[in-house]
Amino acid sequence: MLIDDEPQIRRVLRTSLSAQGAQVLDVQNGEEALDLLRHQTVDLILLDLNMPGMGGLDTCRAIRNGWDMPIIVVSVRESDKDKVEALDAGADDFVSKPFSFDELMARIRAALRRTGFATDTTPKKISLPGLEVDFVERRVVAGGKLVRLTPTEFDILKYLIGQANKPVPHRRLLQAIWGPEYGDQIEYLRVFINQLRKKIEPGGRPVFITTEPRIGYRFVLPESVPA
Repeated sequence: MLIDDEPQIRRVLRTSLSAQGAQVLDVQNGEEALDLLRHQTVDLILLDLNMPGMGGLDTCRAIRNGWDMPIIVVSVRESDKDKVEALDAGADDFVSKPFSFDELMARIRAALRRTGFATDTTPKKISLPGLEVDFVERRVVAGGKLVRLTPTEFDILKYLIGQANKPVPHRRLLQAIWGPEYGDQIEYLRVFINQLRKKIEPGGRPVFITTEPRIGYRFVLPESVPA
């Protein structure tokens, strides 16, 4: 689904994406997008931020409250503040206009791969005091309550658990989740880790996901975990 109020942008992207074999639904504002999502299955969303009526950030939050598909923000805004706000709102990636179509397709492919992200060292399910993760159903229960993770949040958690009790450098985690062209966008990672901690950590304290100063992060896993 393409959400953008500029008809020319929608026309160009619809044509280019369709030529790559994609089925494209395009709407001009957030209200139309939410209405269509209630009746239509969508694999990925491209979302503009500058739209009349419901803005892009509000649209992103509304979508994230009800659906789990990847959201890539495509916007003329390019400041770090804008990117952090989009990620905080639930976006999985951010592409600044103008952009090359090849770059956009690479981001789309990476986002779709993350939807089915897997690691050989990750069990099918883990159960810890205060946290249960089912990797097959992509289901997380924290503090006895079912919590909704974005696709990227879930994949970060899955990767860290797959490397349990080992320090995972920022660069390795960025490249594992977003692709080899990433590595220096530590602010991206910090936003997602903070959001993940708010959802799964007891009282928001870093019990499961700890910070390795100047290195990265570590998922602390007891020696014996029922699978």
